[in-house]
Amino acid sequence: MRLTSTTPIHGRRRLAAGGCGLTLLWMAMAGGAHAQSTGGDTTAVDQGPSATLVQCVTAAGPAERSATFAGEMTVLPGAVRMSMRIELQEHTPGEAGFHAVLAPGLGVWRAAAAGVKTYKYDQQVLDLTAPAAYRAAVVFRWQNARGHEVKRVERVTSICHQPAPASTPEEPAPSSSTGS
Repeated sequence: MRLTSTTPIHGRRRLAAGGCGLTLLWMAMAGGAHAQSTGGDTTAVDQGPSATLVQCVTAAGPAERSATFAGEMTVLPGAVRMSMRIELQEHTPGEAGFHAVLAPGLGVWRAAAAGVKTYKYDQQVLDLTAPAAYRAAVVFRWQNARGHEVKRVERVTSICHQPAPASTPEEPAPSSSTGS
């Protein structure tokens, strides 16, 4: 299921919040190396939660520049709720490091439906500024039945580099010479 909505970010960037939507993965259908639930027993190759840069699209115009980030987590013993927050971070030339990009739809806790064993959430960001570098800090949270936090982990994705657009040569100004 895909849900799409667009939210402005600093006037030049847009976020397709949930652009790749909340994607619930039912690992029994996927088979293989992910967690599967059979009754009360969970068999898993647990490598912990992951944060990834899924796609980085560079282009001359800002409307075509985008990055898609994803987080994935599996249920922990004692936890009944899973949620994650994806925060966009930007680094532009001349800055000392990355800083958070604040906008509606970013940095919001997204919760898995009850009973989900593996939860994945993708977030696409559009209209990226160039030159700049982007990454996401993904915070994962597990809670017990009383809402108390069982565990919290943060992971950072790879970097999406948006190079400066190639400059186009300027045409010479028309000469204003008069014939003598």
